[in-house]
Amino acid sequence: MSSLDLGVIGNGTVAGLVDREGSLVWLCLPRLDGEPVFNSLLGGGGCFSVSLAGQAKTRQSYLRNTAVLETILESEDGSAVRILDFAPRFFDRGRRFQPSSVVRQITPLRGMPKVTITLRAEVDRGATRMPARRGVSHVRFLHDVVGFRVTTDAPVSYVLDAREFVLQAPLSFVLGPDESLSDTVGVMADTWRERTIDQWRDWSRRLATPPDWQDAVIRAAITLKLCVYEATGGIVAALTTSVPEHAGSERNWDYRFCWLRDAYFTVTALNRLSAVETLEHYLTYLRNTVVHTKGGHIQPVFGIALEEELTEAIASELPGYRGMGPVRFGNQAAEHVQHDVYGHVILGASQAFFDNRLMVQAGVEEFHHFEQVGHRAYDIYKTPDAGIWEYRGRAAVHTSSAIMCWAACDRLARIAGHLRLGERQQFWSGRADEIRRVILREAWNDSRQAFTGAFGGDALDASVLLMAEIGFIDPLDARYVATVDRIDQELREGYHVYRYRTADDFGMPETAFTACTFWHIDALSRVGRHEDARMMFEDVLAHRNHLGLLSEDIDTRTGELWGNFPQTYSMAGIINAAARLSRSWDETV
Repeated sequence: MSSLDLGVIGNGTVAGLVDREGSLVWLCLPRLDGEPVFNSLLGGGGCFSVSLAGQAKTRQSYLRNTAVLETILESEDGSAVRILDFAPRFFDRGRRFQPSSVVRQITPLRGMPKVTITLRAEVDRGATRMPARRGVSHVRFLHDVVGFRVTTDAPVSYVLDAREFVLQAPLSFVLGPDESLSDTVGVMADTWRERTIDQWRDWSRRLATPPDWQDAVIRAAITLKLCVYEATGGIVAALTTSVPEHAGSERNWDYRFCWLRDAYFTVTALNRLSAVETLEHYLTYLRNTVVHTKGGHIQPVFGIALEEELTEAIASELPGYRGMGPVRFGNQAAEHVQHDVYGHVILGASQAFFDNRLMVQAGVEEFHHFEQVGHRAYDIYKTPDAGIWEYRGRAAVHTSSAIMCWAACDRLARIAGHLRLGERQQFWSGRADEIRRVILREAWNDSRQAFTGAFGGDALDASVLLMAEIGFIDPLDARYVATVDRIDQELREGYHVYRYRTADDFGMPETAFTACTFWHIDALSRVGRHEDARMMFEDVLAHRNHLGLLSEDIDTRTGELWGNFPQTYSMAGIINAAARLSRSWDETV
């Protein structure tokens, strides 16, 4: 049965998921949102597996501070093999080498292990098995949609026939474009592995981690980095599609796209660790977005290469995660009106005006460029939208959308002040003040003693917790403290927080949304409930999978992970919470 006990490998171009048994169960080519040639995670027939005869135990871990995954398989007779999985990523001849490739290396550790290599690929979203064509030292898979080659020093006949054989020496498999390698596969795999290990450890070494929870933070940072498509700077919300939010829910969505909201949280988390390169890539993506929309409507989600059309379709040939379809490709959210996007664009770009570490710092020209977004935010801040949770069947003036429109105007005022543009600073400050007054009047519900999810409404929504984080309200303001208390009473279950507890287009939500739990942790800390915040954080960390990764949702009854994986919202939450709750280095040394 499929589970989210998975490890992630990747390099900023492609990413794959490997289960505890050493099977590569998910891989899209030629990029993060491409065709899933290995799709057994969703019930398809495409996989790249290594089976050990008489297998009794498995162990899995990452090589320290890297994205290189190690899986140990042990059999009943004591035989054992090691599988190392990674995607090559390093600098070569002055540029980053990160091809659409993954490498698998299988090594006998003891005994006479008997293994079976199964290599099957599918295309057309599970509808078509790709024919395997034999070469002297490779297996070629070609189709109109995508093509690739697996070069190996294993006996090709054994691989094609999925025949059991005794593993007597290390074997390597390099999956990549349909091209010949420039050296023997074993030498290239060894060289790429060592250079990739060095690259990841050098990157991790430069992270400004807090002293507490360092391992959790480093793993979260590496995982976020794997969700960045570095060719354009786009950041996927997760690496999968259609893992349901809870069993049989049909809340199955394709998250392999760039939500400007989610990307902002990812960039902010990595900025906290001084990993500013991601911000530089993402700023290029944002600039292109704003230029393309010309000051008009900005859709909340784009493809990772700025594609606008993300037409949603169901892949009827794929049964789904644990048989729980439908499996969707594309996302209808691209067609939604979500006003919070304007604030997230400006928030995502604002550091570029203040951070002297950046290779290219934003200035007056870029400021005027982003002012178009501010004008749009002001024009629509009190009009109905689908909201942050992308309601498909109703619209309202959502508080979270309005506060993000405020954030757009507020940050433009701050940027103008920094650039010594006095008239523009006054202009945007005036608009921010106006929006703030309206929100405080319309979103506060005196009988509920809380800011509610929509103007004039009475339903709670965890997204209002972001008010303090973005600086809209003093966290010690009595109204904000009362809102945190009310969310504690109505949206919190144990140490987990739901987005809302009202029926939506698919009924009542049954799992807690982990990002909301992290927002609540932040809020608890800001209002002075530090011990509560730490206890909640430790509980969330205990719900990570065996490799320290989180998905989108948690079943509060069983503790099981649900939803697309790994979820950038959740991994960013680990970094943000650790940064807020950790002791300082001065307190630890």
